[in-house]
Amino acid sequence: QVQLVESGGGLVQPGGSLRLSCAASGRTFSSYAMGWYRQAPGKERELVAAITEGGSTNYADSVKGRFTISRDNAKNTVYLQMINLKPEDTAVYYCQATRPYDMNYWGKGTLVTVSS
Repeated sequence: QVQLVESGGGLVQPGGSLRLSCAASGRTFSSYAMGWYRQAPGKERELVAAITEGGSTNYADSVKGRFTISRDNAKNTVYLQMINLKPEDTAVYYCQATRPYDMNYWGKGTLVTVSS
């Protein structure tokens, strides 16, 4: 099993920056594709960014050019660097780990609030 713990959320003004971290337990982190999802109040959970085992990335159109996902396999951690934050980025951000023939693992989330 994989346990995921997100951190780094908080209150930030529009135009500000935050870096989210997701620490994973276990010795097989490098074999998982990792993703950041978010869920705003009253909305469905959506994919924000993902990174494969090999380091390939993809992003939702709404965050391209503003968010960057990265991973450090030596630290069992995936990051989401967010710049130029907007009020519509306000949501609970969740980390996910996935690989073939295994279940999807989720963290409990970290709240990001963008407000003046």
